[in-house]
Amino acid sequence: MNWIAAAAVFGASAVGLGAFGAHGLRAHATPEQIGSWSTASQYQLVHSVALLALALYGAQAGKNIALPASLWSAGMICFSGSIYLLILTSQKWLGPVTPLGGLLLIAGWLAVLGLART
Repeated sequence: MNWIAAAAVFGASAVGLGAFGAHGLRAHATPEQIGSWSTASQYQLVHSVALLALALYGAQAGKNIALPASLWSAGMICFSGSIYLLILTSQKWLGPVTPLGGLLLIAGWLAVLGLART
């Protein structure tokens, strides 16, 4: 997996989705939904930058970053993706996916801690 490319895709989509939430959703979503959308795009962008830094570190240090990178990627998709889809589609079954995504993001950070020990 090219984690630098993945970080770029996650980052670019976070900016685009954030802009859509700020401008395109105002007439169609409640202020609470706009706030949730903003949180989703913010978490996605922060983790995109973290993924980029981790990928550059892994390349420089020759470390295997697959575990934290995979956890963050899955976490962004589950956490942010479920929020985006909940707001766009109102599919309530997506609700439990959001905290699962949060747990994956946390697990990714703990996996980074594991890298510091090796």
